[in-house]
Amino acid sequence: MVSVIPTPAPTRRLGASGVEVPAIGVGTNRWTIGGPTEPALEDTYKTIVAGGAAFLDTAEVYGFGKSEQAIGRCIEGLTGPANGPPVVVSKFAPFVARTSSRQLLMALDRSLARLKLQQLDLYLVHWPFPFADFGAFAAGLAEAVKRGKAKAVGVSNFNASQMRQMADLLGKQGVPLAANEVHYSLLHRRPEAGGVLAACRELDVALVAYFPLASGRLARPPEAGRPDPIAALRSIAAEIAQDHQATTAEVALNWLLARDACVIPIPGATKAAHAQANLKALTWSLSEAEFARLDKAAPIAGS
Repeated sequence: MVSVIPTPAPTRRLGASGVEVPAIGVGTNRWTIGGPTEPALEDTYKTIVAGGAAFLDTAEVYGFGKSEQAIGRCIEGLTGPANGPPVVVSKFAPFVARTSSRQLLMALDRSLARLKLQQLDLYLVHWPFPFADFGAFAAGLAEAVKRGKAKAVGVSNFNASQMRQMADLLGKQGVPLAANEVHYSLLHRRPEAGGVLAACRELDVALVAYFPLASGRLARPPEAGRPDPIAALRSIAAEIAQDHQATTAEVALNWLLARDACVIPIPGATKAAHAQANLKALTWSLSEAEFARLDKAAPIAGS
């Protein structure tokens, strides 16, 4: 069976921002210039653009700006009138003594320069720095939207309470909290246990899921002769994959897509084959029974 990615590819909303993005994106924390991944990135970029899923997630700290530079090179050299620019997300790193709105806006300008863009589709505060003034973050994010430097803004690694605080601060300035990017997979269900998924539903915020394949654990077969704590889950995923002539990685991504319409997984990909494999998850869907089997085999407790 040949898997054909739907054209146009399915999209999902970034909350109430009005911005729509491909239902599966690409994490680029391993993209870099001058490193071992660079030669394959051009083909990877071409693959995701051709598959209608050019939704690239980066950050200023990824490779100390080299991930953004790598994306910028691809955008500059490979974006044509037929497909237009990709959807790009980047993040501000709130290090010590770097938490003012002015510093956030300056960092955004530097990210845009590396990416060779005039505007980001989504700009996030990368993590909630302890004792930081969320009001300063909100002011900087709102100003980024008002200046036309970001279509939508949000946060990353914020818990449910912190999300609500940022949503309230942004809302007072007429800007919605569009997304919270967090670690989420069948093996890491803390967004459910900790209330982040519920908060996303309540506030109309997208949940962008990084490490959706649990750093590859949900894509690899079990190692012979070694204890496997997720053997039951692997067995169910493998059975479902076989029924759909798919891979266990596709099963894991489909579980996230079926979990809630606000969830957008962003598996990493540094090779065209990886990107194509991830995009195949868009060619089919889990049945309710299949979803329930996976859900039961991957308990929330202790995640």
